[in-house]
Amino acid sequence: MPPEVINPPNTRPWASPPGRTWPSQRLSSRHFGSAQRIITDLFALADIRIGGDRPWDLRVNDLRFYRRVLATGTLGFGEAYMDGWWDCAAIDEMTFRALRAELAQHLPLNPKTIMAGLVAKVFNLQTVARARRSASAHYDLGNRFFAAMLDPSMQYSCAYFQGTDDLAEAQRRKMDLICRKLGLRSGHRLLDIGCGWGGLSRYAAEHYGCSVVGITVSAEQRDYAVEASRGLPVEIRLQDYRELNEPFDRIASVGMMEHVGYKNYGAYMAAAARCLDVGGLFLCHTIGGTASRTGSDPWITRYIFPNSMLPSPAQVTHAAEERFVVEDVHNFGAYYDRTLMAWEENFRRSWDQFRNHYGERFGRMWRYYLLSCAGAFRARDIELFQFVLAKGGVLGGYQAVR
Repeated sequence: MPPEVINPPNTRPWASPPGRTWPSQRLSSRHFGSAQRIITDLFALADIRIGGDRPWDLRVNDLRFYRRVLATGTLGFGEAYMDGWWDCAAIDEMTFRALRAELAQHLPLNPKTIMAGLVAKVFNLQTVARARRSASAHYDLGNRFFAAMLDPSMQYSCAYFQGTDDLAEAQRRKMDLICRKLGLRSGHRLLDIGCGWGGLSRYAAEHYGCSVVGITVSAEQRDYAVEASRGLPVEIRLQDYRELNEPFDRIASVGMMEHVGYKNYGAYMAAAARCLDVGGLFLCHTIGGTASRTGSDPWITRYIFPNSMLPSPAQVTHAAEERFVVEDVHNFGAYYDRTLMAWEENFRRSWDQFRNHYGERFGRMWRYYLLSCAGAFRARDIELFQFVLAKGGVLGGYQAVR
């Protein structure tokens, strides 16, 4: 574990105090000279200085950082931050610059990354049993923890900052946008695949008069959603999407396809098609990659979302072939930058009440996750898509909603 981190005046949490001497800094820099030059020159390509005084510059606290990053790439870079080996006042902006300059492409492949890619190609990492374990690792961290970070409706997906700067209102607008895109009305039966803490399910029931079935594989989410939905025509189940076989008028799936895995994209679309009435609409809201891949970032996979994978638009539409007509595609990924920055502010503000339970290394990990992802969306390295799919197509044409 890293030493206790002190927050001096005018610095953000988890920033190491200026002038602090870390044990490895007592070693001569000649022990790390070659790796240090390579990494320093690499970051310079993105106008990121090692030891610079701009917010996006890096301050290295442990000289072993250079060899670690050179040997293990982005995985080691993230782990080194967790261990306190480097700091940066604006991780989001640093990540934005590094991604725009494609710095990761200059790092050599390492055995761990190669092996992880091979495992993802050979094995189905999101079977029913594995999906439940993966969900538990992240979503069962504690409802109180997520409540402190998210908005009151507990929306853990991209907000729709159209005409507002307020996170809660932007999340309400996102839920209303989904309901309007689906053309929800009283009497409809809605399926919410990956319902999370039930915010969208409750919103659809309260504001559009639907009866809703929400499914999740997280026990913590199920317990929260059941309690929060009391008195509404909302049923929350602990159930995998592959186990569904009953009729619905509409289907929504928000922030779920990222956890499906490319070997299961077809099964995911088949489950939706199996449950949707002819003429019904399916809205799939997912983070997406800019290229089709069969793997994921090794640091995110190990520490944040086990076995996660970002589908490309091509992979989504390919899985939808012969099952759905693609009626509408809406990209508002730039709003995820603002969403993540709002979450990080809430997390930072509430961290003291969780510090003793989770520990400093977790705090650094979580901050790095939120800010590096914000930088990735800012760089347009990853996107957020809403697909509206129709079983049999909308006769006369679908009117796009924004």
